Amino acid sequence: MSQTLISLITGIVLVVMLFLVGGVLTWVERRLLGVWQDRYGPNRAGPGGVLQVFADILKLLTKEDWIPKFADRPVFVLAPIVMVVSVALGFAVVVFTPHLYVVDLNIGLLFFLAMSSMAVYGVALAGWASNNKYSLIGGIRAVAQMISYEVFMGIALMGVVIIAGSFSLGDIVRAQQGLWYIVYQPVGFVIFLIAGLAETRRVPFDIPEAETEIVAGFHTEYSGMKFALFFLSEYMGMSLNAALIVVLYFGGWLGPFLPPIVWFVLKVAVVIAFFILVRAALPRYRYDQLMDLGWKILLPLSLLNLVATGAVVLLVGK
Repeated sequence: MSQTLISLITGIVLVVMLFLVGGVLTWVERRLLGVWQDRYGPNRAGPGGVLQVFADILKLLTKEDWIPKFADRPVFVLAPIVMVVSVALGFAVVVFTPHLYVVDLNIGLLFFLAMSSMAVYGVALAGWASNNKYSLIGGIRAVAQMISYEVFMGIALMGVVIIAGSFSLGDIVRAQQGLWYIVYQPVGFVIFLIAGLAETRRVPFDIPEAETEIVAGFHTEYSGMKFALFFLSEYMGMSLNAALIVVLYFGGWLGPFLPPIVWFVLKVAVVIAFFILVRAALPRYRYDQLMDLGWKILLPLSLLNLVATGAVVLLVGK
């Protein structure tokens, strides 16, 4: 089978899987939160509450898809689509195994950063088009948060690029044959992890959706399938960041005995479980604390990590 055909099939399967991931991770997150917080998770609908997923999907499909009269209708409809498409395109450059990927671009990391930046437009458009003060505040918060943390994320990635000598995700994984980059880049890993949580607006960085402050933030006026698309984009974004963490710092598909795709899925599952554990354990940051963490701590650390990595590579190269 040619690589072109494999890439085509991978792309089709990936699209289907991405639309299933929201429902599956909803159930997984509820179950894990129940375990870690010493309470019941979903346990009524079906064994282990697994049918709760289908109940949620049915509710979203039958719920009134309402658009406020005061909203900018075309932009209001476009915003959640922009969110989902931008995250889905980010998966196009993820290399799952040596031969299983949609496209292994030689600028794969730059493409990922570009697509993650595009998601900002979806949030901004949703907040503005809703013509609601709470939505607008949530949209402004999200834009400031995502743009700020995109800076640190990009700088943190440069340490990996310097060591691997490539922007290709496939080349980066193959360069970790001897030792995973988590050993060489622990500071870069921590910065990327925090930036990934902030980019996907996960707790403790869910400030754009803070229910106790601004109702639901930028998607306050959304319902039905439009709200479901925002919900889906969050879980897709979490999965994408988990996949990038595995590729960049944990050797991607590399591992003994088991097939490469099994190693990749297992590693991604562990990272996603960690994201959920963070939600179970940490409270939400205040907005000023979020910005202080980014510009006063993460920015200097990421720059220091980049300079130190470059210096070590030059010295070792000599």
